[in-house]
Formats: sequence, C-alpha cells, structure tokens
Amino acid sequence: MMITITMMMLMALMLGAAAACIVVLVPLGMAGWHLSRNSVLLFSGAILITLSVCVHFTPYFSSVSDYVTSVSSVAVFHRNKSSCMNLIHRIHWEVKPNASLLSFNATQNLSSSFDFYEKHWDWSKTQRIKACRIHKLSKPEASHLINGSWLLIAGDSQARLFTLSLLNLILGSEPQRMDSVKIALFKRHSNYSISVDEIGMKLDFVWAPSVLNLTHLLTDFKTKKKYPDVMVMGAGLWHMLHVSNPSDYELVLQTLKSSLVSLFPFSTELGIKASPHLFWLGFPMLINGMLNTHEKRVHMIDAMWHAYDRALGESRLLRQTGGPMILLDIQSLTWNCGAHCTYDGMHYDTAIYEAAVQIMLNSLLIKSRHRHLSRQQFLFS
Repeated sequence: MMITITMMMLMALMLGAAAACIVVLVPLGMAGWHLSRNSVLLFSGAILITLSVCVHFTPYFSSVSDYVTSVSSVAVFHRNKSSCMNLIHRIHWEVKPNASLLSFNATQNLSSSFDFYEKHWDWSKTQRIKACRIHKLSKPEASHLINGSWLLIAGDSQARLFTLSLLNLILGSEPQRMDSVKIALFKRHSNYSISVDEIGMKLDFVWAPSVLNLTHLLTDFKTKKKYPDVMVMGAGLWHMLHVSNPSDYELVLQTLKSSLVSLFPFSTELGIKASPHLFWLGFPMLINGMLNTHEKRVHMIDAMWHAYDRALGESRLLRQTGGPMILLDIQSLTWNCGAHCTYDGMHYDTAIYEAAVQIMLNSLLIKSRHRHLSRQQFLFS
C-alpha cells in the first residue's frame, strides 16, 4: 500500500514537471523560430489556461476523482487502522430540558427529572473521525453489515437493554413487532431468541447475570462446536451486589478470559482473526443516592464500584490490556450523559444503549474494512 502511494506521488510530481516544461520550454522554442514576443506570450497563456481548465474540471470526471479520493481515504485508513478503533468512544452529549414538558406540573406524575430531559449524542466532528468514516449507521446500513449473522448477547439487565436498542435499530420501522419484542424480551430473568428472516439474522439474548454463567455458556458452545458471529457479554453488577468481593470478580474474569482464548484465536492489533467478534459491556456509572433499594445503597458504594472496575482492568480480559474482548465503554457514556440520563442510578436512558450499539457496529465496520484492505494489499504486493 505504501509502495502504491509513493508511486502515485512520484507520478504526480512527474506530471507537474512535464506541465512546467510545456509552459516554459515550448514558448522558448517558439521564440527560437523568430516569432514575435506577443505571439509567444499569447501561446504561452493559451497553454497555461488549458492546463488550468483541465485541473479545474478533473473532479467532474468521476473515474479520475473517485480513484484519487478512494486511494487517499484508503491511505488514511490504512495508516490509522488502530487509531480508528481508539476513536469510536469520542462521543459528545447534549442533555437539555424537553421544551414540550416544561409547562407540565407535578400532577402529571412524571417519575423524576429524568423524564424532563432530551438526550442527544454524536461523534465529535474531527478530521480523524471523518477519515475513519465513523458515523451513525442507518437501518439499511446496519442490516447490510450484520446480514446473515448470528449474534449472541449475554449478561445482566445492561445486556438486555443493549439487545432492545439493537433490535429497535433493525425493526424500529415495525412498531407492532417491536411491541411484542419488548414483552417477550423483558420477561423477568429469561432468555429470548429472534430470527429476522429479511436479512437472515439470528439473535439470542441469554440471561447471564454472573461471569460463571458466561463461562458455562462458552463450554456449551465448545461442546456443540457452533459459535455465533458476534458475541456481546457483560456481567458484574450482581456480583457487586451479592458477593461484594472484587478479588473474586477478577478471578472469575480471568477464568472467562482463559476460556475465550482457548476457544478463539485473536490478534491483539485489531482482532481480524477472531471468530466470533467479541465485545464486553462495561459497568455503568452508579449514582448511589438514586439506587432504589437499601441493599444496593449499602453494597454498591463508590469505593466498591472503583474496586470492581480495577478488577476488570487487572483481569486482562479487554483488548486494551492484551485480552480478546473489545470494550463497549458504558462507563464513559453514562458519565458524560450524567444523572439526568438515569431514573434509578443504575439503568439509563435508551440513548446510552443506542450509542453502545452504534459503537459496536462501527467497530465491526472498521474491522471489515481492514480485512478488505489487507486482502487487497496481499493481492497487489
């Protein structure tokens, strides 16, 4: 790829040099034929204007401009393939009062200030993010990306909310179907499966509130020798509440990591060899004063939350610490959205999980492009 880019730069320099020679040497040659100075200047100006017009209209010839643009974007993406993954959490939030609800009074029985706020998010508009083509995928784009895939989402209530947001993106234009999905998906402590035949996608949600549940799930896959294309996992809040032992949490995460590594080869650079694609749902920020039970307020204090967060890092489960799983950083999303985005200090507005879904999809897209570029580089090397 770098050789190709270098060759293109040399060709551009050669073309520029040739153009300069035409503009300078041709009039000089004409002067040698004893033409008048005015004739020489006129001809020189005509050549210069012709070249300028060609340069000006080049963008309108798609075969040329598209090729140059595609090579340029490929070069940027290829050079920054790792940094593109580092940019997928560069999200900014706008949380503001909902103007349509400002005239309501307390008798409207809104559950909390949570209901009074609109939440909007998007990626920062920087050149690096534009070069990586990170963006909110539409329903057609998302459907095309996961067409024919088997997705597994396993974990606690955070994973369930993530599942809802993903299905809302894929099926959001079918409100009646989504109503039935919500009823079935939110049956207490239950699993859920759906097939979207239009795009050949299968999705399984597995209620797995403890990390041991996740490890046992991997054992089942190993026995059946069938694996999903995409796996999203996340567990820890139950452990924090009922076990309250960060050291034990780190140990069970290390066991999970060992199971994953033994089942699936992976590359620490971008995971291009990993099958399936592995994602971990991080902890949300907990707002202790808003937690809705005494038990939660006692056990899920800030110090305990930070200890569990450190245990996650020290387990080396995540790719950023040499592990197999890409982090979907719910912590940063909930922190930046703030207290107005949660109604109970633990579960957050749908916008949080919509953002997490888009982060996952963009990660898959980046890895897909990188595989494509790697194949092209291999073919032309």
